[in-house]
Amino acid sequence: MLFKEVLKEQQRIRIYIEKARYGKLKTIIEGIDEKEFNLDEIAKKLKAKLACGGTAKNGRIELQGDHREKVKRLLAELGFSEDLIEVE
Repeated sequence: MLFKEVLKEQQRIRIYIEKARYGKLKTIIEGIDEKEFNLDEIAKKLKAKLACGGTAKNGRIELQGDHREKVKRLLAELGFSEDLIEVE
């Protein structure tokens, strides 16, 4: 378990916005190692907290809407190092 905590603190995570179809925005979270962490599980927690839709695919998490700052805070609560989370 300790190993996972250390790994979490070393993940360089990038959070940014992408335009989806019809001008809708989606928040993209990249940089979480999918071999070590269950992206579906993290996506599920984020979607529940943010009350939005989304998915985990291609090694990244996509959430509907602009949730950059909230996602950073929530990932920090999940144990990821806030210093290594880059919001664009």
